[in-house]
Amino acid sequence: MEAASGEPGERPALWELVQEAESSLLECQVCFERFEPRTPRRPRSLPCGHVLCVSCVRELTHPRRLALECPFCRLPCAASGARDCLPLLHLLELLASELRPRPGARAAPRVPGAPRAFGGWGTLVHPTGLALCPRSARVAVVHDGEKRVRTCDLWGGHARQFGERGRAAEDVQYPLDVTVTRDGHVVVTDAGDRAVKVFDARGRCKLVLGGRFALPWGVDACPDDDGDGGGAVVLVTDAEVGSLHRLELDPAAGTLRGSVQLRGQLRGPRAVAVCRLSGAVAVLERPLASRAGGAAGAAGAVVKVFSAHMQLLAQVDSFGLSLLCPTPIAVSAVAFDNQGNVVVTDTAGPAVLCLGKPQEMPVVKVVVTHGLVRPVALAFTKQNSLLVLDSQTHSVNVYRLVDGE
Repeated sequence: MEAASGEPGERPALWELVQEAESSLLECQVCFERFEPRTPRRPRSLPCGHVLCVSCVRELTHPRRLALECPFCRLPCAASGARDCLPLLHLLELLASELRPRPGARAAPRVPGAPRAFGGWGTLVHPTGLALCPRSARVAVVHDGEKRVRTCDLWGGHARQFGERGRAAEDVQYPLDVTVTRDGHVVVTDAGDRAVKVFDARGRCKLVLGGRFALPWGVDACPDDDGDGGGAVVLVTDAEVGSLHRLELDPAAGTLRGSVQLRGQLRGPRAVAVCRLSGAVAVLERPLASRAGGAAGAAGAVVKVFSAHMQLLAQVDSFGLSLLCPTPIAVSAVAFDNQGNVVVTDTAGPAVLCLGKPQEMPVVKVVVTHGLVRPVALAFTKQNSLLVLDSQTHSVNVYRLVDGE
């Protein structure tokens, strides 16, 4: 056995251990920020044993009840029950010298834009939809597995699966999209029986809306969701009729409070996204005739952006985007980032592209390309991490974006 010398490059086992500790132990698994001895990144341990930073504990705490649910195991606790995680604080001290660059030492090589991924074949099977819980940052993915809804943390762990494949009304047959309301209810569009289905955080079906849609496809929660268990507001597209609907749900009571058609005469509306800043709505149109066309079908897509009052602000099609890029563009999903920019996935690139704010569209800027094969959905965390669902690799890629990206 060779003796260990003073340089990290000559001690690969120890250096790999330090890097693993840096990524899996010394980062808050909600915001991906590195723990620090000082607030707001000081590690706090919840009564259940899971660890978050002070900032995330504050973010998840209800302003009136002064309580929160653990984003990993869902155990309710008082915010005052969070205590300093002394083992992690001690570990930070012990590893400080190893993690700090030494004078004259070369930094470990890093691939720019390299993502962290979870899932894979067997865990996810032909996934179609991705969403984040606004409050807990839990990830929800719908796919073609035996249990067709999977929720987990941002590392892919602490997973819960539900939505059995079957014939009962509450079973999920062919999920297309998913969203999560502020209070943690999971809303799924099911093309199998053409219904919208609502589940609580434990996977219990609370509401089935059948017979209202010809083909419900895209779904997203609205920022006017009250988030206190009294109701939730979601937008749903009907790809076959060509319409966009606003549904006011009461999952706790298992009832639909109201339904309004916001827009008609759309051409095969698929994905829908709501901007948390302005309430603007983006709809991705792809006529059903092109559904079997794969990337060729996506090349005929149109992105339309409406104001919160459903006035058309901007629209752009794949052909128009291709004129601004050296290669053809095939849009497959749409979302808003934390600055209100319209962001789309491109299966032809493959890539994630930013189109700018509605008033300046299209201003095409490449966000990420590394690690993508067939991106079909995306979501942004409050801490500016980007999650991209890849149907070809059956996985979720997680990118940490830097300021200015």
